[in-house]
Amino acid sequence: MKQVLLTAFTAALLAAGAAQASEDIADKYPGSLLYDKPWEVIPGVFSAIGATAPPTYENAGHNNNLSFIVTGDGVVVINGGAAYGLARALHDEIKAVTDQPVKLVFNENGQGHAALGNNYWAEQGVPIVAHVDAAHEVESFGGSILEAMQRYNRDQAEGTEIQGPTETFEEDYIVEMGDFRIEARYLGPAHSPGDIVIWLPEQSLVISGDMAFHERMLPIFPDTMTADWIETWDTAFEPLGATYVIPGHGHPTNMAQVRRYTRDYLIYLREKIGAHLDAGGGLAEAYYVDQSPYEHLDTFEELATKNAGRVYEQMEFE
Repeated sequence: MKQVLLTAFTAALLAAGAAQASEDIADKYPGSLLYDKPWEVIPGVFSAIGATAPPTYENAGHNNNLSFIVTGDGVVVINGGAAYGLARALHDEIKAVTDQPVKLVFNENGQGHAALGNNYWAEQGVPIVAHVDAAHEVESFGGSILEAMQRYNRDQAEGTEIQGPTETFEEDYIVEMGDFRIEARYLGPAHSPGDIVIWLPEQSLVISGDMAFHERMLPIFPDTMTADWIETWDTAFEPLGATYVIPGHGHPTNMAQVRRYTRDYLIYLREKIGAHLDAGGGLAEAYYVDQSPYEHLDTFEELATKNAGRVYEQMEFE
């Protein structure tokens, strides 16, 4: 069975390779608010791959991956979407694939692209599940996150209201539905508070959320503890042994690719900043440490110097 899945996955990756993720493509699906149409990654698991650019009016804030699992006894959605209309557009695509009702929505974290569409799903009577820390992020910062989305999305933000998760968990939330065992897991500190992964053990597929990046440069936030992220990767994420990875951003891939552009990038940048600190360098120069091995990634121009500065500020006091 795994060989059949691997063949289908490889074929899908080759098809995706013909139109690699690019922050220069404003919208790949003009007939929908979605940036691109969902496609079946492995049997029963679909993902609408978002733009690898910052959120804009043109991509309607769909700059992350919105995934769903057709279990045979209902649909499980991963990510509420960045706006009410975006969640509705994803639901339209689900209805085109199956008559099974959406029974559960997971928020991969408390960021806008994961949670601002929650009120659409709540209107449908669907439970919304997130980690307790992600719920706290929505409760604490939801208003400012919504205002930021309204500024770029303008009329496309219509109908969006703050809606937190209706259920929370601390370590894991396991669902047996239809043909799937679905394990939502909090593995430890990573990119942002409350980051979770959705692990499908029988399919050896992980929907990693922002634990893992590969086609765009990962952002390091003020509260992103890079040493902790690396530890979580080594002790909990990599040991999953996933064959297939649907990252938070960019096309589905494998563990080697996300390791190269997430864990290895974090280690590389910390080594560069560490050497800079050892040489007595200051913050002003730290912004410009060499990150050229990663300059081909989307959002490099927006994020590389910020990332370096934030790692410097962390490591200065480690």
